[in-house]
Amino acid sequence: MDDGAPDLGLGLTNPRGAALRRVPVRARSMSVTLAAWSLAVAADEGEGAIVLLELPDESFFRGDGLCLGWPQERLAAAYAALAPRDEAAILDLPQLG
Repeated sequence: MDDGAPDLGLGLTNPRGAALRRVPVRARSMSVTLAAWSLAVAADEGEGAIVLLELPDESFFRGDGLCLGWPQERLAAAYAALAPRDEAAILDLPQLG
């Protein structure tokens, strides 16, 4: 990276987290719909998303697009590095009612 961008160790050129939002998810083994965080990811190589499902005992990640097929460890590292740290960005939820 010659442009001075920090090397996050993700194997991507100019990676950035674009947006974080809540999404509904279903698991094959469950009969309920759960909520997860979806982090939009962009890099010079393309675009994708990392979905984080937090359960009481453990957390699961799933990659889409650019991140499809990544192992759990790489998804977790990318999510931690690219997720927004600003609480206002995280708490931008739609008002219902």
